[in-house]
Amino acid sequence: MKSPTNPLLRFAENNFGRLWMGLVYLFLYIPLFFLIVFSFNSTRQDGVFTGFSLRWYQALLADSRLVEGFTLSLKVALITGTLSVVLGCFAAFVLVRYLRFTGRTLFYGLVNAPLVMPEVIIGLSLLLLMVAVQRTLGWPDRGFITIVSGHTLLGMAYATVVIQSRLGEVDRSLEEAAMDLGCRPVQVFFLVTLPNIAPALVSAWLLTFTLSFDDVVISEFLSGPGVTTLPQVIFSYARRGVNPSIYAAATLLIAAVSLGIIAYSVFMLRRQKRLDREISAATRAEPAFPDPVAAR
Repeated sequence: MKSPTNPLLRFAENNFGRLWMGLVYLFLYIPLFFLIVFSFNSTRQDGVFTGFSLRWYQALLADSRLVEGFTLSLKVALITGTLSVVLGCFAAFVLVRYLRFTGRTLFYGLVNAPLVMPEVIIGLSLLLLMVAVQRTLGWPDRGFITIVSGHTLLGMAYATVVIQSRLGEVDRSLEEAAMDLGCRPVQVFFLVTLPNIAPALVSAWLLTFTLSFDDVVISEFLSGPGVTTLPQVIFSYARRGVNPSIYAAATLLIAAVSLGIIAYSVFMLRRQKRLDREISAATRAEPAFPDPVAAR
């Protein structure tokens, strides 16, 4: 098949993949760009930028509901991310290291069920459970604890998948060598296994933190009077009409997430370069013991 003679068609044929990827990125990020731009708009008008102003950021700081919702969402996400990584690490370790035990199939299904279950079903079932427990024991009331419990249930499933994939790639000979040198299983886990899966732990924490901070459905079912997360506040404002303070809040969240991603990427890049330098130095180093063949 002959290539087209038109330079534009030839360019499009040779760079089809890049053009397609560029269109995908434009589709994803142009709405965010307009959101950031109109967060600095001087009026409430949509679609018309009337001038640069910080009035909506001032209104954001003066809005107690948004500030309290942000504080609550941050606390919930921090605790949820930590609990999800801890529980997901244990679950992944069991699934990877113990291939045969009674109830493994059931355990695997229960761990992965939240991934395919609609959040409406998860939220409704947790609501019924929390109401039954509260009526029986008088605790907990719907609020901070119930939201953290629901988010952890969902986040643990995602954390398990991320950690499980990395744990399966860890060389078992390193753990066996540590045990041959006298380490107990607990010491092997903390001194050998955990450092090797540290990048996966960080990735799982960031993923579950984001999922928790962004969740609306489960929070709607498990929140109580006076306990409202930031996504719930934004959703309630959006239903009543456009409020540019929401644009300001979203812009600050985008900036915070972007800075976090950049910081993590720089950290991982420096860590990889350091490892490459250490490996290169180790390969260039002379052997500690003389070669008996060369000595002869």
